[in-house]
Amino acid sequence: MTETLLLAAILIPCLIVAIVFHEVAHGWMALALGDPTAREKRRLSLNPIRHVDPIGTLLVPGALALFGGPIFGWAKPVPVNKNRLDNPRFGMMAVAAAGPGTNFILAFVGAVVAGLVFGMGWGALEPDSLVFTALVYFILINIFLGLFNLLPIPPFDGSHIVGGLLPPRWARQWQKLQAAGMLFIVVLIAASWAFPDSGLVENVVFPPVLWLQEKYLLIADWVARAVS
Repeated sequence: MTETLLLAAILIPCLIVAIVFHEVAHGWMALALGDPTAREKRRLSLNPIRHVDPIGTLLVPGALALFGGPIFGWAKPVPVNKNRLDNPRFGMMAVAAAGPGTNFILAFVGAVVAGLVFGMGWGALEPDSLVFTALVYFILINIFLGLFNLLPIPPFDGSHIVGGLLPPRWARQWQKLQAAGMLFIVVLIAASWAFPDSGLVENVVFPPVLWLQEKYLLIADWVARAVS
């Protein structure tokens, strides 16, 4: 029980930071490209409460955790009006890329901090230490959130990037797949929950996440060597 509470105390702040910065990055990029909708709706704040979706952030993940299913949820999307962007087609691509890009930057920051902590002796960064666990989870969560949102499945960020690259006629058809894309994700999560030994999610999602995590940990090792 104590280990579970300790893990939750590590994971929850990491998740909050990753999700909030991800959403706010969308809004700031939209503002920079001409759309002030997020600012008008007071969604450029780092206050987590402004980004909570009662169903996606609380009810769904809580129910999945309670019944032992894979944890899945979402925050309240930052509002973006593409018609107010200076260049709607390019703007939507840039706004979509800003969220995952911010997560990769946060993972980089986590790797640098890990290297500094280890290299300068500010804390015990052993594999079983609390500091090591927190930093590794912070890096891992941001990598996962960044890569997951880059999936070219509507309504994820990757679908908006693909939509901006497609010819206008094809892009309109692509946008019509929004509902089907979300249904696909729900079915995938349900299937991985119903058949936990299938490795459906692990074999598809984990390899690129773990590969990228290894690269970030190499950055941490390089920083540690540089400052030690």
